[in-house]
Amino acid sequence: MRRVADGLPDFPWDVLAPFAERARAHPGGIIDVSVGTPVDPTPDVIQAALRDAANSPGYPTAAGRPELRAAALDWMRRSLDVDVPDAGIVPAIGTKEMVAWLPTLLGLRPQSRVVIPTIAYPTYAVGALLAGCDVIATDTPEDVDDAALVWLNSPSNPTGSVMSAERMAQVVTWARERGAVVASDECYITLGWQAQATSVLHPAVSGGRLEGLFALHSLSKRSNFAGYRFGFLAGDPRLAADVLAVRKHAGMMVPLPVQAAAIAGLSDDEHARQQRERYERRRVVLQTALTSHGFRIDHSEAGLYLWATRDEDAWQTVGWLADRGILVAPGTFYGDAGTRHVRVALTATDERIEQVPERLSA
Repeated sequence: MRRVADGLPDFPWDVLAPFAERARAHPGGIIDVSVGTPVDPTPDVIQAALRDAANSPGYPTAAGRPELRAAALDWMRRSLDVDVPDAGIVPAIGTKEMVAWLPTLLGLRPQSRVVIPTIAYPTYAVGALLAGCDVIATDTPEDVDDAALVWLNSPSNPTGSVMSAERMAQVVTWARERGAVVASDECYITLGWQAQATSVLHPAVSGGRLEGLFALHSLSKRSNFAGYRFGFLAGDPRLAADVLAVRKHAGMMVPLPVQAAAIAGLSDDEHARQQRERYERRRVVLQTALTSHGFRIDHSEAGLYLWATRDEDAWQTVGWLADRGILVAPGTFYGDAGTRHVRVALTATDERIEQVPERLSA
């Protein structure tokens, strides 16, 4: 019997474990900026909604409550200037789950070609492998014949780079001419620092049509919602119906208390503004400290990470920082083009972030 796990790469953070131990051995303890895991409290308005919905004895539906879809649509209108019909929304049990299963949910055939960015979130490739598809890593999808699915990610994880609306529109036009689906991972879209990303569903990119397009959104970073596991897919209603049909059979349903919490999170912008300010303060501290100690920050115009380099092998940099009690992710996790960079997350407490300059000076 074929073991599915045999065809998958090693889980990245398992490989990083020895460096985590080195960082923990520092007298001051570890400053973990390797994973984009929120550390700040989940906002009270969200916690209250979860508690109020705790008595939920019935099954949820895969399509989610109408109020949930309405909250997602309203958030996209006011935050992204994007309009999607109700039938174009599919809730997910965390956006990573949707990324990993989208090629399967779309019914892509084995050996279909899935295009991912040259430097990319590893789950894009994992999702293609789970479906038996071929993975093509390139920033010029137009060079790929017979692509079935093209992943975009702006702002990028890990680099923080932002694609222009003009460039995204070029990819969309090319994909439509060939019948390929374009899925845009936009989980960091509200975290623009030096540049603001545009949704693939915005008329400047889509031409006012949703045909063949999906955008993925998450509350994990915006609302410190990662532990609740919620995200959603938005776009082409016809394709959304196909995805939803499979999810119904597979029991992929967001729990009702989590739906209630998501409605509260999507409907409140003040907590998101405060969280964005926290990340901005931490970004300034980390960027100043790194550039003052021989690092160069590339891209990083938006998103939750700094893409940093000392022009050496990424693992050498990881070790140097681990000896100072700072754990980062090597760029090799994100593709061969990342072998001389590390990814530094803004997700440590203010107190820990403020210790970074002193640690680097040691």
